Amino acid sequence: MTNLPPLNTDTIWAILNEDIDDSKVNQLVWHYLGYRYDESSQTWDNSQVDEDWRQDYPEPPNFIENRPPTVKLTRSIPKENKQLLKEKLGFKGYKIGEFGPRQTRRATMANWLLGYLENQ
Repeated sequence: MTNLPPLNTDTIWAILNEDIDDSKVNQLVWHYLGYRYDESSQTWDNSQVDEDWRQDYPEPPNFIENRPPTVKLTRSIPKENKQLLKEKLGFKGYKIGEFGPRQTRRATMANWLLGYLENQ
């Protein structure tokens, strides 16, 4: 997980606008959840991951391809942060017919990352 973009509002917009590929978006969320890849042993170190996540996902999940981890990510967003994309970035959402599960999951990930950024 090298060469991750910095966590800032430009990166959040790049996620929403699909300027960053799915793999990097997953890697960003994994990184801020605490997952680290050990190149020497070629295994995931989850010692920095919250116990609740570590129990359900000992290895980082693919949030874009799988609904259950995205649901868990959504539920982990504090109520006061649920509308951060709208409140902080003015994101109006996607238009009907122009989005599917992939875009919705990317928006969830962007919102979670923005919440993480706001709490730093």
